[in-house]
Amino acid sequence: MELRDSTGPDDEALRALVAGLVRPHASGGDVIERAAVLASGPDAMAVLAWIAAHDGEPELPPAAATGGGLYGTRFGGGSGAAPTPLRYVLPPGALR
Repeated sequence: MELRDSTGPDDEALRALVAGLVRPHASGGDVIERAAVLASGPDAMAVLAWIAAHDGEPELPPAAATGGGLYGTRFGGGSGAAPTPLRYVLPPGALR
């Protein structure tokens, strides 16, 4: 599916692409895996922008249990970097 033309990605083409990648979420909306977005090809960034523009929220992995006392992060690999979302949740009706 060609998503680009001289003016950039087509909103309807992006909507169709996202609709093919989502599945129902317990919240009543839809969920799309980050891996599916990245596998969608060179328009992955346009898909992420479309998700954000339609009130999609990143779903972060559960926080790892901290431990190890005073120096736990020093030895536990706690880099302090922001976690990468595993999937994105779209609100109900975002694909309409």
